[in-house]
Amino acid sequence: MPIRVLVVDDSGFFRRRLTEILNADPQIEVVEVAVDGKDAIVKAKACKPDVITMDIEMPVMNGIDSTRQIMKEVPTPVLMFSSLTYEGAQATLDALEAGATDFLPKRFGDISSNKEEAQEILCSRVKLLASQKSAFQRTVPARPAVELRQTIATDTSKPVTPPRSAKRFSPASYDLVAIGTSTGGPVALQEVLTQLPATFSLPILIVQHMPAKFTEAFANRLNQLCNIEVREAQDRDVLKSGVALLAPGGKQMVIEVNAGQKIVRVKEETDPLQNYKPCVDVMFNSLADSVGKRVLGIILTGMGADGKTGSSKLISKGAAIWAQDENTSTIYGMPAAVAGIAEQVLPLHEIGKKLALNS
Repeated sequence: MPIRVLVVDDSGFFRRRLTEILNADPQIEVVEVAVDGKDAIVKAKACKPDVITMDIEMPVMNGIDSTRQIMKEVPTPVLMFSSLTYEGAQATLDALEAGATDFLPKRFGDISSNKEEAQEILCSRVKLLASQKSAFQRTVPARPAVELRQTIATDTSKPVTPPRSAKRFSPASYDLVAIGTSTGGPVALQEVLTQLPATFSLPILIVQHMPAKFTEAFANRLNQLCNIEVREAQDRDVLKSGVALLAPGGKQMVIEVNAGQKIVRVKEETDPLQNYKPCVDVMFNSLADSVGKRVLGIILTGMGADGKTGSSKLISKGAAIWAQDENTSTIYGMPAAVAGIAEQVLPLHEIGKKLALNS
């Protein structure tokens, strides 16, 4: 049975184009279209799609308010389409907080310069989100987006990786905390970082798979919500206690040690085969070489396996890895890739709490 999609956009041209692309995949069928956010709510309740693609700016009701209402009445995975601007990034972050699962640039050329590859990425993203529908339907309506996201699990017909907790967190054992995440990461990072006190004693490095422009807006939003300082990393930043640095979108972040100081280097990606910009493995590998065992690496929700090789290298140096558990991950890809080697596998709400303890 094909994946049933509801396409929501006020542009007739974009609705037709998106419908043609999705219907060209034999595993996907566009069963309905909606012309604004209010229409989307009505159509979602009537046709109960597996996935909804949603525009943000529309007349009558925008995509953010529509997504929020859909999550209350008929929880369904929502893929947002966004412009790659600072304002577009802010609106996309609002949509993710409202309950949207993932986002893609509205200009397909921003997804990939290769037309066929862009279409393949779109279809594969829809298929992945469709696999989450049963988890969305098990959620309790009218819950806040963060709480809703914590209840989303992968298919319960598969064995669930149980939480695993070991020794208590001791800041004295580490020089820094490094976090890697992708799909579902903005909500997950907000949940973790807002639990940390202003007195948190370690520097934090973060890789969130995001395009350029988005990371600046995201860092600013986190900085407003958190007790610690959060900002987008700049080349040659010196790591400081209680300051979280977010890797800039479209670039790579590594760490060098110079005269005893740990210094951030932000670099352009030179490997044409590297899909992730920024990349968790790139950051973790540099930390294994420069800092070694005094690193606590944390892998949160995300598709794929970015962070797996870097985590293995860190562990070989004596560092510790924590992973988010399956039941609280939006997409249990990246955490699953390291769960078998992680020292601790924890529910999302316990990660920040555990870091804050003894800080």
